[in-house]
Formats: sequence, C-alpha cells, structure tokens
Amino acid sequence: MPKRIYTFRQGDAERTADAVASLGLKGANLALLASLDAPVPPGFTIATHAWREMKGAGGDLPQSLKADLRSAVEWLEEVTGRRFGGDHFPLLLAVRTSAGTQMPGLAESVLDVGLTDRTVEIVASELHDTAFAYRSYRRFIESYAALVFDADLAEFEDLADREKDRVGWRLEPRNASEWRMLIGRYHDFLERELDAVVPQTPLQQLVEVVQASFASWRSLGASNHRMLHAIPENAGLAVTIHGMIFNERNQKSGRGRALSRDLSTGKAALTGEFAPGGRIEAFDAVPEPVDLATLAADANSAFAPVIADLARHVRRIEAHIGDAVEVEFMVGDGELFLMQSRSARREAAEAVRVAVELVADGIIEPQEAILRIDPASLDLLLHPAIDRDAGLSVLARGMGASPGAASGEIAFTSERAQAMAAESRPVILVRNETHPEDIHGMHVAEGVLTIRGGTTSHAAVVARGIGKPCVTGAGSLRINAERGLLHAGDRVLREGDRITIDGSSGEVIEGAVPLIRPSLTGDFATLMSFADTARRMGVRTNAETPHEARAARSFGAEGIGLCRTEHMFFEGDRIQAMREMILASDETGRRRALDKLLPIQRSDFIELFEIMAGLPVTIRLLDPPLHEFLPKSESEIAETALQLAVDEAFVRQRIAALEEFNPMLGHRGCRLAISYPEIAEMQARAIFEAAIEAGERAGAAVVPEIMVPLVSLRRELDFLKARIDAVASDVMAERERRIDYLVGTMIELPRAIIRADTIAEAAEFFSFGTNDLTQTVYGISRDDAANFLSTYVRQGILTRDPFQTVDVDGVGEMIALACEKARRTKPDISLGVCGEQGGDPASIAFFEETGLDYVSCSPFRVPIARLAAAQSAIRLSRSGRTRGRR
Repeated sequence: MPKRIYTFRQGDAERTADAVASLGLKGANLALLASLDAPVPPGFTIATHAWREMKGAGGDLPQSLKADLRSAVEWLEEVTGRRFGGDHFPLLLAVRTSAGTQMPGLAESVLDVGLTDRTVEIVASELHDTAFAYRSYRRFIESYAALVFDADLAEFEDLADREKDRVGWRLEPRNASEWRMLIGRYHDFLERELDAVVPQTPLQQLVEVVQASFASWRSLGASNHRMLHAIPENAGLAVTIHGMIFNERNQKSGRGRALSRDLSTGKAALTGEFAPGGRIEAFDAVPEPVDLATLAADANSAFAPVIADLARHVRRIEAHIGDAVEVEFMVGDGELFLMQSRSARREAAEAVRVAVELVADGIIEPQEAILRIDPASLDLLLHPAIDRDAGLSVLARGMGASPGAASGEIAFTSERAQAMAAESRPVILVRNETHPEDIHGMHVAEGVLTIRGGTTSHAAVVARGIGKPCVTGAGSLRINAERGLLHAGDRVLREGDRITIDGSSGEVIEGAVPLIRPSLTGDFATLMSFADTARRMGVRTNAETPHEARAARSFGAEGIGLCRTEHMFFEGDRIQAMREMILASDETGRRRALDKLLPIQRSDFIELFEIMAGLPVTIRLLDPPLHEFLPKSESEIAETALQLAVDEAFVRQRIAALEEFNPMLGHRGCRLAISYPEIAEMQARAIFEAAIEAGERAGAAVVPEIMVPLVSLRRELDFLKARIDAVASDVMAERERRIDYLVGTMIELPRAIIRADTIAEAAEFFSFGTNDLTQTVYGISRDDAANFLSTYVRQGILTRDPFQTVDVDGVGEMIALACEKARRTKPDISLGVCGEQGGDPASIAFFEETGLDYVSCSPFRVPIARLAAAQSAIRLSRSGRTRGRR
C-alpha cells in the first residue's frame, strides 16, 4: 500500500517526486517551504491516492486510513508538545483542501478543530482570553456545520443577531456565561433543525472534516470546473492539516501577504500588506492592513525582528524558484509562520519588468525570462485600455475581435465616418457587418462595432490588421438604417452620440470613457532584444498603408510579408478609376483606366519601400473578385454613372454580370489576372518603377517580392510570371537600370499543396495563406463560421477555432507536406505564412517545428510573434526534436 500521509515541519519534510500530483498545491508548497528551513506550522498532508481509496470504499474513510490519521496526530502531538483534546494547552488543528490546481467549489478551510465545550474553557483559562477562545469556537462550529451538515451560515448569523438583541449585547458577549449561552443556542439549533451534533471528541471531529473535505472534490462547482478545464476526476484531492496559529489573538499577532519585489519597478524589495491582530469587539470586523514596506522601514516597530526574518526567507525562496514570489504568512504571539508561496501574480507590464530585473540580478538567464511571459498578454501593452475606476454603463456585449479600447461618435456608414473624421471628430464605425468597400471608413474610425460576425469576420481581420479596436457579434443591438438609430434595449442612440468599445472584453459602453494609454518601457525593448537573439524565424507584417508600415517597423517588423493591393483602391479617385476599369467594354478602355491607377500605385509602393529601408516587401497582386469594387446602393450607382458618363442601366447590368454564387471560390486571384493580364502588368510596372526610384533615393537596391494569389496549377504561375518578367524587361530597358526581384505564390488551395513540388520549380517563395487554406481544407466559409463554430468548440468537437489557431492535424499537415515537397524541388525556397495565424502563439509553435522561414502578421501583433517565435525556438531546442515534417 502506498504511503498515505506525509509530514512536514521546519527543516524537514516528506516529499514525493510528483509532489503536486500527490500532495496538491498547498501540501507540496508547505513541504517545499519546510525543506528550505522556512518557519512553517508543523503538520501533515493526506495524499491524493487516499481520496481514491476512500472513493473505492463508498465515500467513508477506511479504517486503515483512520489509523494512519491517528498516528499522524500522535506525531504532531510529540512535535508540538500538545495533546489533541488534552487537559493543558490542547492541540488545535487547521484542515485545508489541497488540489493539484486552483479549484473553485472545494471545501473551505476548517479552523480550530479540536475545540469542544470542555477544551474551549481550557484555552480561555490558559490564554486568559475568554472572548478569543469562544470566538474561535463559534467560528469552528459554523464552518464545521457548513461543511459536514451542509448548514446555511446565514442561519447562524440570524441566530446570533436575535440573541444579541434579546440579551442587549452592544457588540458581542461580555463574559464566559454569555458566550456559553450563545454556543448553547448553536447546539440547540443544530439538533432541532438538522438533527445533528458537533462531536465532542476531537479525533471524531477531524475524521468527519477530512471525510467531508474529500467529498467536496465531487461537488457540483468542482465537477463543473474539472469539466471546463479537462481535469480528470481520478486526479483526486489531498488534505493538509497543521497546528493552529493564533494570528488574531493580540497586538503581537497578525497575517499578511509579502512580495519579494516591487512589481511597479521590478526591483528587489519587500512589499505587500500586513493586518495586525488584537482584540476585535465586533462579530465580523476585519482589521485594517498596513503597508508592509512602511512597516519594514520602521525600526521601532514591535514587528521589526519578524519582518526582517520574513524578508530573509522571502529572498531565499525567490532565489530557489528563480522568480518573484508572493508569500502568505502569519504571526502568532510574535512568532513567524509561512503558510504558502507562489510565483507573484502580476499584470503584463509587471511581468515584463520583473523578468528583465531577474536577468539583471543574475537570478535567471535571458532565455528563461523569454519563457516567463505569455505572448498574448503583450496585446495589453500595445493598445489603450479602459480606466475601470470610471463609472461604466454597458449597453451590450459582443466578441472582443481586436484588442484595445476607443471612444467616438457613432457613424453608420463609411462615408459618414470619413466626413466626420474630416471635421476632427473621433468616430466609431457601427455596421451590421463590414465589407471590403468599408476599408476607408475603418481606416479613419477610432474603432469598429458590428452587430453580426465573429472573431474571424471581415471586420475583425481588417481591424486587427490596422490596429483598431473592434467588437463583433453584438447581437443585442439593432440598427435602424433609415432613421439612423441604434437600439440598445430601451436605450436609443443616434448618429453623433458617443460610445466606447473595448475590443478585449467585447463591451459596448455608453458615452466617452477615460482611457489609459500604453507605455512601452525600456524593459519591453530589453525583453524584445532577448527574444530577437533567441528566435530563428523572421517576423514580417501585413501592411498596405504608410501608417501601418511605420507602426510595424516601430514594433520590430523585419519587412512586409503581405501587402494586399486591393486595400489601396477604395478611397477617393482610386475607387472611381477602378470602377472605370471594371465597366470598360474592351482592353483599350481598361488600360486607359489603369493608366490613372499606375502613378497612384507607384507612389504607394515607393513610400512602403522607403519605410522598410531595404527590408523585404512582398506585394500580392489583386486578389478579390471585381464585383467588390462596384457600388452597392442606388445612390452610389447613380453617382458612379454620373461621374463616368454612362447609363445607370449599364452599371446595373455590369454588376449583375459580375455577381457570383460563391465569390471566395470564384473569379479572383490569379484567375482574374489571367482573364485581364493588363491588371497584373500595371501592378508589376508600378512595383518595378517604384523599386528603382526608392532605390535611387536610398542609394541601395530594393528587391521587391511579387506574390501571385490563389494558384492551383503550375501553368497559372508560368502564365503570369512570363508577363511579370516581360514588364520587368521593359522597365529595365526604359530606365536603364537592372532590378532584382522575386516571384512567388500564395499557397491557399489543397491542389497547390499536392503539387507544391511542381509549383516550386517556377516559384522563388511560397507564402501560406492560412485563412483561405483553412476555408478550402475544411469547406467552411470563414464569414459564416461564427454561426456554428462556437457550438463545435462548446461540444468538444473542436478544441479551438481553426481560423484563429492552425489546425495542426489537418491544415498543419497540409502545410508540412507542401514544405517537404517544395524543398525537395528547391532546397533554398523561402517559406512563410501571411494569414492571421502568423500572429497566433500556438500556431507559431507549429510553424517553428515545421521549419518555416518567417511569419507575417498585423502590425500590432509583431511583438507577440517575435516573443512567440523565440519561445518556440527555445522549447524545440530543449526538446531535442528537429524541424521538418511532423
């Protein structure tokens, strides 16, 4: 039979190799503290396999476990010099559940086990403190009855209040007889209402408390938590028992929480709070805590020796675990006891600060500091946040689709958003859902709110790309487009009314709320330098505008991995020239319209090349179907017809002709360029001319990367590469300059995966478009997936949304296959990812293992990707695994 009970006391502890699994967090922690010679109350932990043994016995403690429990109590009596139920200084115990993880729903601690009608009188006499002894007994009866008899604590409060009113106590009983009277009422209540009696034998009390504590592992709250977090029931529960500490008894007692560091600076310093003990007259009064640092600085304090001792132990614990620690402690009549320690809980900025300071202090290495930070938490450092101390009136809750917070006036259309922004009015664009033609409105808005859609909808993806807060799926809101109203329950808001959105929590808040602006400190830069030293993969950004490119460079992007040129065509004269091209009846008319777009494209690319200053810039040729650029409303149709001097009926006819049943799999990408090669030729010319001009300005050559989208056939890439090469030859001849450039493709279709070896013969790089690849592998529309994917995740059919984190077993296996086949043909081919998953830490771990050369993500996710790439490289190196096909 495995050992059931493990003892601990200062300087000595019985431990197992799997301490947390066997002893739970509390038991393992107390054993560790004891082994570090820290002052802990002596005690013992009943291991988790004893819970499994009890479960097999039908829920009662087996006799053999009761015998072990009696032996453990005898050991504790010998250590403390007290007897459990003895006639002098009786031993009192604290009983605490100890799970292997934080577990809501478990039994609360039961203190003062061993107090009875007899022993309470002994304690009162020997401590010369009747009120303290009986107050402890009252607390024990209440907690014992709540755990063992499932009694309602409110009943005890009501009973005490009635007794106080009847007898006329001001705050609590004044003498032993009055206390006995109150305790008698408690006993009478339990016997009358619950047919229950608190045992007057200490060992029986202990057995029943342990038994009830074990039973709480299967309570409804604990069971629900286990199911949510995939914790097996058979993991079981441990119970830790130790001698009571009278931390409330007198002015030389108290309890507190100490931290080894000042989290605001990261520097080593004892901080925290301490609540002194002493006589508390009121039933439920709580002592006011004092600042621990202030107390530590007071050499004249009665606690000065204790605090100095505490600081010494806290430093030793930090050095042992290599992290800032938080220690719970008690002081009983001037004697210090450590009750628990853990890594200090901290916010994102504090975590970065502390990790960097631990490296500076020589406690950990930079690689360990990198692993200490949750990459996703960096989002909180890069965006404004709501000041939660301000009063908030929440109108609705949707999905937090792009982090950060923003306040502004409601605008229901992108055109109104532009007009209001031109008047220097902050705007929140509010739409049922956004479409590609809303790009210009999203760019000028402070944030975006949509009624429909999920975290992978158009609004979410674009907002993350441009670093704007976004809330999607706020389904309780209703837009009345005709009247320009937003209905939020019984509240009605109009265009121009102010709201605030929180893209992290999904809240929609009435009015303008104070925001806390981010501050990227020197510690952040230091952590990023650690990460850049450790990572192998490059990190680029998805960007089309100078604003996005500059933001990405400031966050450490090493180039542009995806420039979606279609995003450049939606504003002002650009959209009209684009519509003129689409509505043209022949190639001559299309080229005439494209000639208007050429200088605009060239100017855009020059600015991007200059901002990136020689770093790679991957430009994707026009990808979406042409109908996305055409007007939607009757007023827009009329305006377009007027500006282009064509009949409205012709515009409608062209819109109808371009309409598709399934545009995502329709006339787009390379198919569009093959149908209208003049579009690709214009874009190629703009790229090459911009590369020459930017290179001349900088005095260094620019090497653009041209990406052909949606290729599934080698011949598609051959067709377009021939035209790109021809344009390059023309431009080089015209400018008398040589240009180096790369032509590659976006891999986003299953056939391209299967034929990756053949396609690689014509391509100089692959960039995996994980958004469309996930759609085509699963046969799921990203824009419609929100209707059922949440159900899939809730039902356990999927563990996570595959549009947010790469599906390793399906989509991931396809990517790994394409990498293997491409490198077999062309070992030096560059392989990257430019879908949204390029900024997801879990996906980045897979991309590192697969051996991709870089990831590309939205500007505000660049620091996240840099840190996640470093963590992935470190973990892969430590695991001994090699990169390549899984």
